[in-house]
Order: sequence, then structure tokens, then C-alpha cells
Amino acid sequence: MISDPIREFEEERVKLIEDNARNTALKEAANQFNELSNKAKYSYNFSWMGRPIIQYPQDMIAMQEIVWNIKPDLIIETGIAHGGSLVFYASLLELIGNGEVLGIDIDIRSHNKKAIENHPMFKRINMLEGSSVTQEMVERVKPFTVGKEKILVCLDSNHTHQHVLDELNLYSPFVSVGSYLVVFDTIVEDLPEGYLPNRSWSVGNNPKTAVHKFLKNNDNFEIDKSIDNKLLISVSPDGYLRRVK
Repeated sequence: MISDPIREFEEERVKLIEDNARNTALKEAANQFNELSNKAKYSYNFSWMGRPIIQYPQDMIAMQEIVWNIKPDLIIETGIAHGGSLVFYASLLELIGNGEVLGIDIDIRSHNKKAIENHPMFKRINMLEGSSVTQEMVERVKPFTVGKEKILVCLDSNHTHQHVLDELNLYSPFVSVGSYLVVFDTIVEDLPEGYLPNRSWSVGNNPKTAVHKFLKNNDNFEIDKSIDNKLLISVSPDGYLRRVK
């Protein structure tokens, strides 16, 4: 039998990821890092092509893998901030040679808007200002989805339970089968109570609680646990939702 080193490597990787789920010591070390790094605002340390991205590198790699595998025609992201994620996704689509990014934010600050519009990757970016959880915004989004066969959605704006649940219900229909609905900052549920002061979200009121409520009433999506087991260090445990039907 002729060996296939590529297949053998991929099979080994699958096994290693599965083993992570049972590696108690590794998971405990990762949980400790997740807790301490969130307190230290670790995600604020990074940028992509000159724009602050406010993401963990591990989640960025996961998103790169998803984008490469799905090759979406459209990526919708709620929450723009400095625009780093928009630029990140746009640059991946630029390398693929197809697709565009639509960012939504209730307040696109003028200095961020100017920087994004002046960025080389802006050619693949559109932005809409306004609340993401209104039917009016959904109607504004719909024209961008026309003719798009593969759509990926990322939720990263207000992190309260109700806001995220509303976004899940409003934007999940846009996600194509086989693609992903990614909910960021589900880690809030796993941090100690009061760990993130001066926030309107906390334990019991956050993106992860919204995800679990959403999945109780929607069997079109499932949590991709293989991504959680792969990353271990992430702001989005239980947040990588794959559309299965």
C-alpha cells in the first residue's frame, strides 16, 4: 500500500485535537491563561495590516481556516470598533480572489471610519451604521446578500444575552448551509463573577447564554467542538456554530 503523507498528517492532527478534549492538565492550563489574559486585556495587543483587531491570535487562525475552507462570497460582521477584523477578513478574501465584507455598528467613529476607508483592503468592505438588532437594519443588509451563495456571519457587538440572542435570530437565516455563525466573547460565562468591571454583560448574561438559548429552539446549527478542542485558548468557546441544515 502506497503511503499518503498528507492524509496521514491530517489524520494525526484530527487525533491530536480529539485528545485535547481529554487532556485535563492542558485544559486547566488553558483555562488559567484565558482567565488571566482577559483580565490583562490581552486581545488589545494585536493588529492586522495596521488596524487594531482586538482578537486572540488563536481565534484569528480559526477564522482564517474557516474562511479558506468556506470561501464565502459575503462575510457579515456586527461590531466594527477599529476595523481590524473587517480588514482581516477582507485581506483573506483578497487572497482568495472573491468576496466582500459588510460591517455593522451602531456608532462608527469618524477616525476609525476614515482609517478604514483609506485602507487598501477597503475595496472589499462596506459599512452600515445603526443598531444591528432592528428589522430596519436587516432590510438594509438584505441587498448585500442577493446573489451570494456562501455567507458567513460573525457577531461581535454588544455582548448582553438579549442583544446577542436578537442578533442570532435576525442574522442566522443569512448563513448558508455548511458555513458558520461565529459568536465572539462567549468566554464571559466562564470568567469569575465581576471579572470584567464596568460592563453590562457578566456571568449569566452574555453571548454564551444567548447561544445556548438559541440552540434550544434552532436545530439548523450545532457547536463545532473540534474548533474548541483545537484552540483551547479562545474568547469564543461554544461560539463556533456550523449550519448543518
